[in-house]
Amino acid sequence: MSQNQNRMSHMPLDAAASAPLYARFSRRFRGIVVDWAIAMAVLFGAVMLAVSVENDNFSRALGCLVIATLLLYEPILVSFTGGTLGHHLTNLRVVDDRSGGNVSFLKACARVVLKGVLGWYSFVILAATRRNQAVHDLLTRSTVQIRDPAKARSGQYITERVEPVALGMPSPVRRAAVICVYWLLLFVSLLVILAAMAAAGLMSRSCVYGDYCSGVDRMLNLVTSVAFLVMLAVVVALGWKGRLFGARKA
Repeated sequence: MSQNQNRMSHMPLDAAASAPLYARFSRRFRGIVVDWAIAMAVLFGAVMLAVSVENDNFSRALGCLVIATLLLYEPILVSFTGGTLGHHLTNLRVVDDRSGGNVSFLKACARVVLKGVLGWYSFVILAATRRNQAVHDLLTRSTVQIRDPAKARSGQYITERVEPVALGMPSPVRRAAVICVYWLLLFVSLLVILAAMAAAGLMSRSCVYGDYCSGVDRMLNLVTSVAFLVMLAVVVALGWKGRLFGARKA
């Protein structure tokens, strides 16, 4: 039985039933996909409408309206309803750590900006946080939780993680330092791999060292980037559990 299960089993029934359920990445990813599909539908619809009307002034006004809508979509819905349409359709809610309610509009804006800057890299630390938080969650003191526990399955969430206290577990500082070293090694490895691919002719030098990438280059870049993100997340998960050389559990 896991530590989370042990913890829950020793809770009173009322406390266990009301304990926050923090969304796993797979659930959050579904919500992101839904929101992405909605954004694409809005953009496609706006383009089709502009083409059919064939009026420059109308097209410019419509473009400004669409941009404003997409920029304010998440902050407004998250601050007023607790989540975007993607969150609602996947039974998720963004919660303010301090109040336990919806985050403020400014905090919702900060989440959007941080996600825009960090992208998918924001999610690589999930396994090392007690509440499955991404970087933008931690910096805005928020969490993403299951909205209605009655509609959720066990594989969609975790309860709050308990910091390992087993004998021989390296300190959090040491584990974090070792994780950073592994990240640096992964980054150097990525640069070496890209240079090797360019030297072997698998990827054009103009893509690796410049700005122009062909369709094949973009596909290889995507595969490489996804693999790099996965490796970063794996390093965090293993490192925080004391399974990496340099900070292993004794």
